Amino acid sequence: MIKRILITPITLFLSLCLVPSVWFVPSIQAQTEPFYRGKTIRIIVGTTSGGQYDRWARLLSQQMPKYIPGNPDMIVQNMPGAGSLVAANYVYGVAKPDGLTLGMFTYYIYMDQLLGHKEVRFDLRRFNWIGSQEKSQMILLVRADSPYKSIEDILKAKEPPKCGATGSSDSSYVLAKLLEESLGAKFQMVTGYQGGNEMDLALERGEVVCRGTRPSVYFGREPFTTWHKKGFIRPLVQTGRKRDPRLVDVPTIYEIMDKYKASQVSRRVVEVIMAGDEYGRPMVAPPGVPMERVRMLREAYDKSLKDPGLIAQVQKSQMQVEPSTGDELQILTQRALDQPAEVIERLKTLFGQ
Repeated sequence: MIKRILITPITLFLSLCLVPSVWFVPSIQAQTEPFYRGKTIRIIVGTTSGGQYDRWARLLSQQMPKYIPGNPDMIVQNMPGAGSLVAANYVYGVAKPDGLTLGMFTYYIYMDQLLGHKEVRFDLRRFNWIGSQEKSQMILLVRADSPYKSIEDILKAKEPPKCGATGSSDSSYVLAKLLEESLGAKFQMVTGYQGGNEMDLALERGEVVCRGTRPSVYFGREPFTTWHKKGFIRPLVQTGRKRDPRLVDVPTIYEIMDKYKASQVSRRVVEVIMAGDEYGRPMVAPPGVPMERVRMLREAYDKSLKDPGLIAQVQKSQMQVEPSTGDELQILTQRALDQPAEVIERLKTLFGQ
């Protein structure tokens, strides 16, 4: 005889409660599996390989993955062009906002947006700022065999010195315009170089006689180390409020402005231009990346800068670490872009807009 089993609603409910672990474990695992496991993060660098942006990107790509849940791979992709505008437009408008694409652009790219350049296809205020590893002033380097031995020589020169730059957001270009605004100095800018290495070659070949850079570059990599030892180049001015201990004989822009009695409006314009000194070499993620992933990236970035392996490489290369957080960079960006009409118009005139 076949026995019939009566299944009541209560019996069915109790039976279902006995097997939740079998039915739902896969979905729980899917929810807890780190997003970045098995994935690759790209760092889009807006300059050519070999320069300081590229060096920092590669250092961070070695350290950050181990501090990101899931331990993803991380690679560097160089995308030079128009002083990092090509890379910035790509990260902002083309890359998916999934946290798998990051960007590192030149520190003066905010000037392109502030001046309303038509090539700008981004709003820096909408990027998710991850962090920056340094704050650094600019220095103007001039070939020692040129007739320009001081800023006074440039002010009196009948023929302006030729300076190399990648574009209008390059430190060389910005520094030249800063000296033009504050002192009336004139420069002939040669733009279009893809990156620092190309400008270095142009300086060696005599295509240009000057370029701007940072002390961390000047003291931290070739060919500057050799140039410095051989006396091939000479620093003429630095933008910090205080002289760098390694450049005690080089006057600051503030000392020169005091000497030549620069106007208050000029000083305000200089302050806006030099906001870029606080950016260092920042890293960003596109707008729209989930905040949970932004927080992961920021934490990994901060921990990487404290990693003994990275610190050892930085010290060996005579680079420096003076970090800014993502939140600090968001505030800095808002402040840099929030300028009165008078200052913006003065900047547009200065930069030929």
